[in-house]
Amino acid sequence: MNSSAPVCPVPAEQQPINEYQELKESWFFRWATLELGSYLKPIVILWVVGWLLAAPVAAVSFPPTKYPLQFFLSGAAGAMVLPLLALIRLYLGWIYVCNRLLQPTVFYEESGWYDGQVWQKPEEVLQRDRLIVTYQIRSLLRRLQLTFIVIASLLLADGMIWIFL
Repeated sequence: MNSSAPVCPVPAEQQPINEYQELKESWFFRWATLELGSYLKPIVILWVVGWLLAAPVAAVSFPPTKYPLQFFLSGAAGAMVLPLLALIRLYLGWIYVCNRLLQPTVFYEESGWYDGQVWQKPEEVLQRDRLIVTYQIRSLLRRLQLTFIVIASLLLADGMIWIFL
C-alpha cells in the first residue's frame, strides 16, 4: 500500500462509489440495469395496476358501453401515472449518483447537518468515478430518457386521437 495516497475522510455511506454500489444492488434501482424484457415488465405491471385505479374514474366519465374509445384513451392515460412516478424516482436516484461521481469534490457530513465538509478527490479517484459514469450510468440514464420519450409519444398520440374524436 502506498503510504503517500490520501486517506478519504468521507464516511463510507457518503462516498459516491459506495452510493453507486448501494444503488446498483438495491431491488428498486437495480431495475434500470436489467435486460430489456425484465426492464419493461415492471412498467407494464405498474400500468396494469394503474388501470385498476384509472378505469373506475374513466368509466364514470365515459361509460364504456357508450364511449368505448374515450374510456380506453382516458383510462390508458390515467394508468400511466404509476409507471411515470416509478420511472421518475429511478431517474432521480441515478442522476444524483451520476452527479456525485462526476464532481471533483465530495460534500459530506461528519456527524450531522451542521458540520458539512468538502473533500477534493485525488485524480485517480476522479478518473475511476468518471469511467463508472461513462460505461455504466450514462447508458442507464439514456434508457430511462428513451422510456420517457416513448411514454410522452404514447400520451401525445392518445391526445391526438382524442382531438379527432
